[in-house]
Amino acid sequence: MSVVSLITQNFRNLSGKKIIFHPDLNFIIGDNGSGKSSLLEALFYLGHGKSFRTTKTESLVSFSHEQFVANITDSQDRRMGISRNVLTSQTEIKVDGERQSRLSDLAKNIAVQIVTPESFKLFFGGPKERRRFIDLGLFHVKHNFAKQWRDFSKVLKQRNAGIRNLMDPGLRRYWTELFCQHSISVADSRQEYINEFVNELNVWLGLLLPSIADEITVQYSRGWNKKRELLDVLNENEDKELKYGSSLYGAHKFDVKFILHKNPIDFQLSRGQQKLFLLALTFAQAKLIEKVKRVKPILLIDDIGAELDTGSRALVSDAIKELHCQVILTAIDKLVLVPLVPEDENYQMFHVEHGEISAMSE
Repeated sequence: MSVVSLITQNFRNLSGKKIIFHPDLNFIIGDNGSGKSSLLEALFYLGHGKSFRTTKTESLVSFSHEQFVANITDSQDRRMGISRNVLTSQTEIKVDGERQSRLSDLAKNIAVQIVTPESFKLFFGGPKERRRFIDLGLFHVKHNFAKQWRDFSKVLKQRNAGIRNLMDPGLRRYWTELFCQHSISVADSRQEYINEFVNELNVWLGLLLPSIADEITVQYSRGWNKKRELLDVLNENEDKELKYGSSLYGAHKFDVKFILHKNPIDFQLSRGQQKLFLLALTFAQAKLIEKVKRVKPILLIDDIGAELDTGSRALVSDAIKELHCQVILTAIDKLVLVPLVPEDENYQMFHVEHGEISAMSE
């Protein structure tokens, strides 16, 4: 699946002009503030129902308007759209003209992966960022994970309420045992996915960071001591949980750590190497999504020139050729793209100025 066209209305500073994309490779060139990131943001919003730049939805609507709209047509001639009224907080989702009740109904049809300057939070932002990254892949690769996670979240909410409200011990034990069952089920699905992910990641590390690829390991923590039964851990820490008023162990506390020479990778790699590692992570996840054939991923890369020298960008170009998915990337200067532009001219280049996006002849 690829995005054939995008139309926006009152989204940031974008003009609203229909944009026709190349099915494989697209370059977006423009100065800072011209609208490059806003274009990626509109596509990301369609895949995630939120922005990668801000938590303030009102920032997405253009000045003096109260509602924005983003619509795409894909390569299978499906029409998907989302609108958001920032005054009433009402969101409307449509697939082929029919209203949908959940963001997941939209997201299951479009898998958007992104690498931006904010993506470095995967290293520095704590476990929450890494959990979000892994679960995004799981949502698309493991067809039953969305239901697994919803069921687990409901039980977690009930158990937390019981802890805070000092529920009857017998009833609290019931929710604890149910919580353990769902937690283990989610943890097992994650372990299976991470095993597949690590195997795929090794391929992309070999392409993007060949000198250290064999020395990088991924450690998965399921949210409690792997040598202990979760029920035993919870029983032993009952007083501690009552004190804090929430579940302190379980699948919601999982983490993934990236290790080089027995230390976290972010302390040992240069900024350029960190970006290559981020790209390897994203490419690996995109490839796993593509292999499932449920939905072909769309990869967005914002400011490809930042942190990467000419040699690194050449490595990225070679890796992109192996992806077999639609790629849309931005840059400030056309010269930055020289190592990335294919010789066969199988791509489309756009220029952005003041939110106006126009196709370039070369």
